[in-house]
Amino acid sequence: MSVEVRREGTVAFVTLSNPPVNAIGLEVRKGLSEALDWVNGQNGLSRVILSGSERAFAAGADAREFDADPVAPHLPDIVARIDACETPWVAAISGVALGGGCELALACRYRIASPSAKIGLPEVTLGVVPGAGGTQRLPRLVGLKAALDLVATGRPVSANRAEEIGLIHGQADDPVMLAQHLDLGTIALEVAISTLPKPTANSDAVEGARALAERKMPNQIAPKRAIDLIAASATMTLEDGMAQEREAFLALRRGDQAHALRHIFFAERGARAPDRIKGAEQPLDHVAVVGGGTMGAGIAYALLNAGLTVTLLETDAEGVTRANENVEKIVAASLKRRLISDADAQSHRAKFLATTDYGAAAKATLAIEAAFESMEVKKTIFGMLQTHLPANAILATNTSYLDVNEIAACVQDPSRVVGFHFFAPAHIMKLLEIVEGSQSSDAALATGFALAKRLRKIPVLSGVCDGFIGNRILARYREAADTVLLEGAAPWEVDEAMVEFGYAMGPYEAQDLSGLDIAHANRRRQDATRDPNRRYIPIADRMVELGKLGKKTGAGWYRYPGGAGKVEDPIVADLAIEEAHLAKVERREFTAEEIRERLLIAMINEAADILDEGIAASAADIDLVTVFGYGFPRWRGGLLAYADTLGASKILEKLKSFAQEDPLVWTPSPSVIKCAQEGSSFAQLFGKGT
Repeated sequence: MSVEVRREGTVAFVTLSNPPVNAIGLEVRKGLSEALDWVNGQNGLSRVILSGSERAFAAGADAREFDADPVAPHLPDIVARIDACETPWVAAISGVALGGGCELALACRYRIASPSAKIGLPEVTLGVVPGAGGTQRLPRLVGLKAALDLVATGRPVSANRAEEIGLIHGQADDPVMLAQHLDLGTIALEVAISTLPKPTANSDAVEGARALAERKMPNQIAPKRAIDLIAASATMTLEDGMAQEREAFLALRRGDQAHALRHIFFAERGARAPDRIKGAEQPLDHVAVVGGGTMGAGIAYALLNAGLTVTLLETDAEGVTRANENVEKIVAASLKRRLISDADAQSHRAKFLATTDYGAAAKATLAIEAAFESMEVKKTIFGMLQTHLPANAILATNTSYLDVNEIAACVQDPSRVVGFHFFAPAHIMKLLEIVEGSQSSDAALATGFALAKRLRKIPVLSGVCDGFIGNRILARYREAADTVLLEGAAPWEVDEAMVEFGYAMGPYEAQDLSGLDIAHANRRRQDATRDPNRRYIPIADRMVELGKLGKKTGAGWYRYPGGAGKVEDPIVADLAIEEAHLAKVERREFTAEEIRERLLIAMINEAADILDEGIAASAADIDLVTVFGYGFPRWRGGLLAYADTLGASKILEKLKSFAQEDPLVWTPSPSVIKCAQEGSSFAQLFGKGT
C-alpha cells in the first residue's frame, strides 16, 4: 500500500508509504484519493494526521512521469480536497517536504515539523513551476517576499526558518505525537489557506527576485514564470491563480529545458558504484593528504567536513605552515558564511594534523596525493606512502593529466593505486572523476565511490588517457577556440558567444582565472608526444612570454586595471593578427553562431571518441562531467544531451564540412558515424553501463 490509513479514537492517520522518499506518483495519488474517501466516510473525527517516514514526508512528484501525459487523480485536485475537508488535516513533517510534499502540507490546516526537517518548492530546478498551488497558497500564508525566496530560487528552508516565516506552526522531535495530542480546546486549528486574503503587493521584492534569477539562472524560463505567478497572487483570485499555475506547469514540463533538467537530475541520481565493485571498499576514518597547497587544503577540508580524521603530509616546515594557513582560511571562510558552527570548526581543527612525518599517517586506510603535477615528484611520494601506510591502504593520485598506470608501476602492489581527480575548489565542486588504472582493484575503485558519497560528490568512472574525460574535452574546446582566434575572432567575441549559449564565462576569461601558466606547463609536458601533423597555435605561449598570466598578474587575455573588472586588451588582438600572418592564415569574421558551432561540435566529437574508446561508460557520464566540472549549462542537459537535440546526422554533416579545412582535427568519431547511420542518439547507443 502506497498510502496507509488507520483510526485511533477520534484521530485518523494517513501515512505515505512509498520508499525511499515517498515520491508522489500515480499510486500515491490514488492512495490519497482513496484516503480522502475513507476520511469523509468516518464520523466523529477531530483531525486527520498526514505523515511520511522519518527520512521523508514527501520528496515531491515522481519526475519519471513528466514525459507522459498527466493521469488522474491529479495532485491539485487532491490538495483542493484536503484544503476543503470538513475534518481538519494536520501535516506532521519529518525529513523533507519538497515540491508536491510541501503543497500537501499547505493544504493542511496545521503544520508541525521535526527540527531537522527541510521544506521547499524546488520545481524551478527541474524547469517547471509548482503545479498544485505552491505559487498561490504560499504567498497567502507567508507573504510575497518569503514566497519568492523559496519558489524562485528552489532552495529549501530549515524548520527554524520555516517557523520564522510562518510556514509551519511549530516543531517537535515527534511531530506525529504532538499532532495527535494537540489540545483542540486551547489551540484552535488554523483556517484553510484558501480562505486567507490575497498577499500584499510588493514590487521591490518582485524586482529583486527577477534580478536574482537573471544573475543566478540566466536563460532559464521557469524561475521567471514562477515569479510572475507569485506576483499575480496579489491581484488574482485563488481559482484564477491556480488555473494559470496549472497551465504554466503543464506547458513547461513539456519543454526542452525541463526535459534537459530532468535528464541531468536522473543522471546525478544514477551516479553510483557499478554493481561489480559494491561492498569492496575500505573503511574510511583516517585519510592522509599529501600536499598542502590550494588543492590539497581544499581536499583536506572536504574530508574534515565529512567527519574524517586528516593527516596532511608536507616536505618541510614551511610547507606545514602553509598547509595550516590554507586549511584555516577555509575554516574561517566557512564560519563567516555560517556553513559550519564554532563547534564544527573546533572539531575540524582537532581532527587535522599537518606534518612532515609520514609515520603520523601509519593508520590511514586511504592516501590522496595532491602534489605538484610532476611524474617524478609523484613517484617519490608513492614510494614513501607504500613504506609508511598499511599494506591494504588505498593510494590515490589527484593528477589532472598524468598516466595513472605509470604512477602505479612504481608501487609493489599497483592494484592499490587509483586516480581521484578533484576539481578546484575541492571543498565546493561536486564532481569527482575516479580514474581506473589497468590494475586498479575493486577495493580501490569502491573506496573512491564510497568517498564520493561521504563527501556528497558526484562520482564518474574514467579510464586512463591524457586528461581523462573532462580535461580531454576541455583541451579540445580550447584548441577549437584558439583556432577561431587565429582565423579571425577576438577572445572577447569567443567568450561572449559561449556566455550567450549558457556558460557562466567563456574559455578565455576562465583561463585568466586559473592562470595561463598552468596550461602552458601542460603544453610543455605534451611537447614530446604531440602529433607534428597537428597545427599548433602559439598565441597562448606568446602571452606567457609577455608575463600575461591572467588575473593574478593584472593581465591575461583581458586586462584587469587596479583589480577592477576585465577590459579588452588590444595587444592580444594584435598578437592573433601577427600569428595569423606568420602562419599564412587569411583572417575572416566569425558570427557568434559560427563560433559556438565550432566549439560545441569539437567538444561533441571528442566526447564521442572518449565513449568509443571506453574511457567513459555512458553518455550520461559525459553530461555529468561537463555540467558539474566545466560549467556546461545544466538546463541544456550536458554536452551529449545537447548533441542529441542537434542529431548525429547534423553533427556529422558539420564535421565533414570543417574537415575540408583541417582533416586531422575534424575527423568524425566512429561513434558519430554510427549514430548517424543507425538514426540513434548518444543516449541510446551509450546508455548507462553499456
